[in-house]
Amino acid sequence: MLMSQVANADGSITVVVREDGGEGRAVKGADSVYALAMEAANSGQSLKAVIDAKGLGEAVDLEAAYAAGRLLSPITHPDAAHLHLTGTGLTHLGSAATRDSMHKKTAEAAEETLTDSMKMFRMGLENGKPKPGEKGVQPEWFYKGNGTQAVAPGSRLTSPSFALDGGEEPEMAGIYVIAADGAPFRIGFAVSNEFSDHVTERINYLYLAHSKLRQASFGPEIRVGAAPDDIRGFSRIVRGGKVLWEKPFVSGEANMSHTFANLEYHHFKYGLFRAPGDIHVHMFGTATLSFGDGIRTEAGDMFEIGADGFGLPLRNPLAIAREEEIEIRQL
Repeated sequence: MLMSQVANADGSITVVVREDGGEGRAVKGADSVYALAMEAANSGQSLKAVIDAKGLGEAVDLEAAYAAGRLLSPITHPDAAHLHLTGTGLTHLGSAATRDSMHKKTAEAAEETLTDSMKMFRMGLENGKPKPGEKGVQPEWFYKGNGTQAVAPGSRLTSPSFALDGGEEPEMAGIYVIAADGAPFRIGFAVSNEFSDHVTERINYLYLAHSKLRQASFGPEIRVGAAPDDIRGFSRIVRGGKVLWEKPFVSGEANMSHTFANLEYHHFKYGLFRAPGDIHVHMFGTATLSFGDGIRTEAGDMFEIGADGFGLPLRNPLAIAREEEIEIRQL
């Protein structure tokens, strides 16, 4: 089942559900995906059971809503400060050739000659997929911002004036709510663009935290339930109506050095991230970047990311913010 949200003229939200490739239908009496998810989490029911009890109403043309700019992020919080955008890196194996070369390099190189990135990648290879009941190695982790940084599908991803780059990262994002008792519940997974500043990151790995404090977009639809083991998608940049760059990307545990469960554990082990009523959008990494192929993005470029079984593709144009004057005042 796929879930999305459409904005109405009166400010209300229509929650839409459908099977992949099927017709969208409005969920009767649903105020938002968040409201449905919290009702399920706090009542001990499945999300499907809550939706089935409410029933489905009129058909909704999602493509038309997308074209009209009415699609919202597939989950939103009434208070944007209670939606958290976070992620992990160095989690994907990449192509078979890259995998083989990385295995060989990390196995043969002396520990003192490895970069911190390669050391962390090797740690994931060795203990990112623990046996049931065991705890695996913790991954790289980063913070992107709260719900004010979440950009709706179709809307502009805006790079700050001080940024050195604004590039796409095609990733799977896990979507979670925290029940009233502090228990995390996964709704499902969505395609995401973990928009980042790769030039800043490349200057020094310790600038990673700065490079990730950028907007992100996810959706347009959430695939409810567990993620497939092997996810196949595409990432492209369109400039002036023509494809500038395009590559396939893969995700899912068959293509990762960590399990989703291990990555989830190391996020939600912190009580800070189990505040009742909060939403978490956690992005799980990628092995495919246009930046790695020497692409420099420009204002007006269109990012398009999609994956089989995850509904409509995610599209966002790139914008560059004007420089701001920041004045620190003394009280």
